[in-house]
Amino acid sequence: MKQEDADWLVYHQIPPSEPITVSDLTTRCGLETSVTEDCLLRLERYCLIERTGANVRMLTFGEALIKNQFKYEEDLPFVIENGVIKERRK
Repeated sequence: MKQEDADWLVYHQIPPSEPITVSDLTTRCGLETSVTEDCLLRLERYCLIERTGANVRMLTFGEALIKNQFKYEEDLPFVIENGVIKERRK
């Protein structure tokens, strides 16, 4: 299976309203744990999901948009550090 196809499968097996464990997600997808982990790394890098310990959750559109802004816009006057919004130091 191509990486893109595996990513698509994993992403669409994550419930939109609640977190799911990596082991439950792996079982749902019928993939090996290593394949699921690789997919989750890519999906997190693309700002589509968030991982907290063993749980994975799908980001809302607004959350994904904000994460991408923080990631790619260097001129924002603030940053988020450990869930706290802070003024950007110059």
